[in-house]
Amino acid sequence: MTTPQMETIARQLRRWIVQMTTAAGSGHATSSLSATDLMSVLFFDSFFKADLRHPKNFNNDRIIFSKGHAAPLLYALYAAAGVIPERELLTLRKFGSRLEGHPIPSSFPYAEAATGSLGQGLSVGLGMALAARQDKLPYRTFVLLGDSELAEGQIWEAAQLASHYNLSNLIAIADINRLGQRGPTMLGWNEQVYAKRFAAFGWRTFIVDGHDLSAIAKIYKRALTSSNTPTIILAKTIKGKGVSFLENKNGWHGKALSKVQLAQALDELRNTKSIRGIVAKPTSPRVKKLITKPAQPIHYLRGALVAPREAYGNALARIALAHPEMVVLDAETSNSTMAEIFSKAQPKRYYEMFIAEQNMVSAALGMARRGKIPFASTFAAFMTRAHDQIRMAALSDAHLVLCGSHAGVSIGQDGASQMGVEDIAMFRSTFNTTVLYPSDAVSTEKLVEQATRAKGIVYIRTTREKLPVHYKNTETFPIGGSKTLAESRKDRATIIAAGITVHEAARAYNELLKRKIHVRVIDLYSVKPIDRETILRAARQTKRLIVVEDHVAEGGIADAVREVVGNRATVTSLAVCFIPHSGKPEQLLAYEKIDADAIVRAVRSSVSS
Repeated sequence: MTTPQMETIARQLRRWIVQMTTAAGSGHATSSLSATDLMSVLFFDSFFKADLRHPKNFNNDRIIFSKGHAAPLLYALYAAAGVIPERELLTLRKFGSRLEGHPIPSSFPYAEAATGSLGQGLSVGLGMALAARQDKLPYRTFVLLGDSELAEGQIWEAAQLASHYNLSNLIAIADINRLGQRGPTMLGWNEQVYAKRFAAFGWRTFIVDGHDLSAIAKIYKRALTSSNTPTIILAKTIKGKGVSFLENKNGWHGKALSKVQLAQALDELRNTKSIRGIVAKPTSPRVKKLITKPAQPIHYLRGALVAPREAYGNALARIALAHPEMVVLDAETSNSTMAEIFSKAQPKRYYEMFIAEQNMVSAALGMARRGKIPFASTFAAFMTRAHDQIRMAALSDAHLVLCGSHAGVSIGQDGASQMGVEDIAMFRSTFNTTVLYPSDAVSTEKLVEQATRAKGIVYIRTTREKLPVHYKNTETFPIGGSKTLAESRKDRATIIAAGITVHEAARAYNELLKRKIHVRVIDLYSVKPIDRETILRAARQTKRLIVVEDHVAEGGIADAVREVVGNRATVTSLAVCFIPHSGKPEQLLAYEKIDADAIVRAVRSSVSS
C-alpha cells in the first residue's frame, strides 16, 4: 500500500473503533486507537502473511493481542481485510455476538488464544514459536503487548526463555501509550528503559514512533531480517490517537463515547472513500507427515512397588512414537515428576521451562493451539501458581495435559509448603477440565494414554510414594469411570477413595472384614467427569458413603460425591483438615485421619449410628 492508502485505512479503522464501542456502550476505544497505525502497517503492508480464508493453514503467521482489551481493533482489522462484514462490528459485546469484549477462539476463529488477563500473551506466542521451530515451519508469531502489562512478572518469564531458545521467529510489538487504566504507567514514555530491560534478557530491540507509518514499515522490515534472537519493537504511541479530545487524556480507559462525542470524533476522522486491505498470503503449506508406531504394552508385576509418578514418566516415553505430536514441558522438576524419562527418550520433543510455572502453562497453550499435545508437569502445589493461566487456557479451546506430582500430605518430610492439597478443587472448578487421580502404576499408564485422546484440559494427579501394583496390565480405565474393588450384598457402607487412599481403603476393608463388617470399596480414579451411575448405586444399596482423600475437604472428592448423591445417602468426609508438618508419610496420613485406622473408625461409627 502507498502511504496515503495506509493513512486512509488507518482512519477507517479508527472510525469503526469509535462507532462499535459507542454502539456497545462500553469497550476500550482509546487502547485500540493507540495501536491502530502499528497494526495497519503490519497487516496491510505485506509483513503479516496469512491465508485468511483458511485460518488453520499451518504456514499462516500468528498474531496474538496480549492486550486483549484492544479487541475492537482486532475485529476492525479483519473487517478491513474483508473476512467479516462491516455491519457485524456493531454487534460488539452484545449477547450472542462472536465479537466478545475480549477475544476467545471459540467465538472468533482468528483469535489465537483467549486474552485479556494481562501478561500471558507473550508466553502463548513463545509456545507457538517453539511449535514452528520443532515442525520446521516458516511462520512468524507476532504479539501485541500493552505497556501496562509489562509490569507482569510472566512477561519476563517468557522473555528470558524466548532468548534461551533463540526464538528468532517471535516478534513482540509493545504499544507504549503511557496511560494505564487509572493513570500513568510506571515508566511512561521512557522507551529506552524498556529497551535496556529487554536487551538484558537477550532480545533485539527497536524503538519507533508508533504513528509514523513509513518509519513503522522500515522497522518491520528490519525486524524481519534474520536474527538469532527474539525481537521487540517498542513504539511510542498516544492513547486515543486520532480523536483530539481523547488524545493522551486520562480517564477514558474502557469508556465509550456519547452520541454527541461520536459525531465530533467522526467529523475529525473524515474518510471520503471506503478501502479494503489485502493481507499477503504465505507460502504453500509444508507439513511434515508424522510417522506413528504402536505403543508397546505395559508390563508390571502385581504387588510390585512402583510410584505413580514413575509410571507417568514411563508412559510418556512408551507412547511417544504412537503420538508424534506429543511434547513434554517441565518446570525444572523432571527428576521428581519423572518427565526426565521422556526427555532422555525424546530429547528433541522435551522443553525445559525452568521454575516459571505460569509461563509453562501459557506456552503449553500456545503449542496446543498449533496442533501439539503438550504434557506439562510440576509439583501439584506449584501448579496452583498458574491458576489464572489454566483458567485462560480453558477458555482457549485447546487440549493440553497437566500433571501435578507430589500430591497430598503423603509426600512426607518435605513439609507443608510442598504439599499440594488444593489442586483438585482448583481443577474441578475450571471449565472444560478432566481430573484424573490414579492409584497405581497400571492405572497411571492407562490414564496417560486416555489423556492423549481427551478434550480440553486434563489434569493427572500423581503420588510420590511407591505403591503396590494392584491392577492387571490388561485393565482398562475409561475417563468417567471407576473401579469397584470389593462388593457384596451384605455391604453396610461404601468407602470411596482415590490415589494413595485407595491403598488405605484396602487395608481398612480387610480389618473391617475381620470384624464381620462388609463394605464396598470404590477407586474413583476419574474425579471429573465422575462415575455417577456407580456412586448412585452404592448410595442406594449401602446408604452410607465414606470418602477419604489426601486433599482438603473443600471442593475435593467428597464434595464431588455429594453433588451426585444429594440426600440419597449420608456422606462422611475424611480429608486434610490440619496444617501438616514434616514427617513420614504414614505419620501424616494418621495425623490427618485419612489412614486405614481412621477409615475403620469412621465406618464403625457410621454403621452403628
